[in-house]
Amino acid sequence: MTTLLTGATVWDGLKDAPAGVRDILVEDGRITRIDEGIPAPDGAEVIDLSGHTVTPGFMDCHTHVTITPDITGAFGRSATATALATLPILRTLLHNGFTTVRDLTGADPAYNTLDLRDAVAEGLIEGPRMLVAPHLISARGGHGDFSSTLGDQYQSPPRLAELAAADGCDEIRTRVRTEIRAGADWIKFGATGGFSSPSDEPTQTTYTQDEMDTLVATARDLGRPATPHCYGDEGVRRAVRAGVRSIEHGNLATAETLRMMADQGVYLVPTQFTVLDDARKADDDAAWKGKPAYKRRKFQLHQKELLDGAEHVAASDIKIAFGTDAGMFPHAENWREFPTMVSTGITPVRALKAATSVAAELLGLDDLGVLAPGRIADIIAMPGDPFTDIEVTGKVAFVMKEGTVHKRPGAPR
Repeated sequence: MTTLLTGATVWDGLKDAPAGVRDILVEDGRITRIDEGIPAPDGAEVIDLSGHTVTPGFMDCHTHVTITPDITGAFGRSATATALATLPILRTLLHNGFTTVRDLTGADPAYNTLDLRDAVAEGLIEGPRMLVAPHLISARGGHGDFSSTLGDQYQSPPRLAELAAADGCDEIRTRVRTEIRAGADWIKFGATGGFSSPSDEPTQTTYTQDEMDTLVATARDLGRPATPHCYGDEGVRRAVRAGVRSIEHGNLATAETLRMMADQGVYLVPTQFTVLDDARKADDDAAWKGKPAYKRRKFQLHQKELLDGAEHVAASDIKIAFGTDAGMFPHAENWREFPTMVSTGITPVRALKAATSVAAELLGLDDLGVLAPGRIADIIAMPGDPFTDIEVTGKVAFVMKEGTVHKRPGAPR
């Protein structure tokens, strides 16, 4: 298969500005040439993207494809029903321009996110390539423990809450090894409480330093990176000392702790859209209608710290990787992370790199995140110029993944 993309302004994912109008030749799933005026080879499909900006395919480093905003709603479904409900979500994410996602916790005791990952890789279903941490390893009563919201009929035999529960170094080792035996690409754990969980607070550190050290070392011994759900400052510091590769959220981390992360080369996945949207609306009664009162209370309590923390991130030198927590809000809205990042002082180019070259570095995907000859042809295009109007990231009109076109200009969203 040979495709020639013409007429678009091309940004390679690395430089601070686009290179200008260029053609891109794609053959057998890889980019073979980027230049001006490339002649179309015999039999090539020519796609005119004039008026568009072409970038590497976006990566969302923090998704929950099997979870919807009604978090406990999936707990009563079968694994098959959950997987089937996920199929249109995967297509939506891909058509939003996200050719790769890292999924950091499913909604089922089964390992169906691994099955979804494999089905996408085999071409059985349409969606972004997936890297998966199947379950959140959590202390009992910590962020991954929703058992207090479930009826007695779901408490025994053990469901999701107990499957992910692990206290003490021995139980943690077993839990990590079980996840990796099942095929996990990443290990995720709860280093602190959260906003959505009923039994904890975002500033509470739910694992000791020894427990975190054991968890990360066990994953490392088996060749897997670890990343924590983590809001509070002390939890971030313990996780960094333990050797995690990235911090998920980190919205209550101090400027000093962000410098510690930068010094250690730890990536931050700040998920600002979902966090700051709730923080900014913490006192809006209409916005919280039908939502848990405990969650609103937490956002009211930490509103100023969250808003200040976003400014600390923008002012820092930390490596920011793009991630959204999609599933905590409708997956189709995951592109809104871009304008939210920019609204806090992060430059458009830094936000775009966060979703392309920096994300690829975090995920260890050396063939992706950059447009260059020899790289895998994950290529997207959006009308206009995201460097001057970041909102066009929500209007992706063309999507190519591994040389296969999944969306063309003019197709319905």
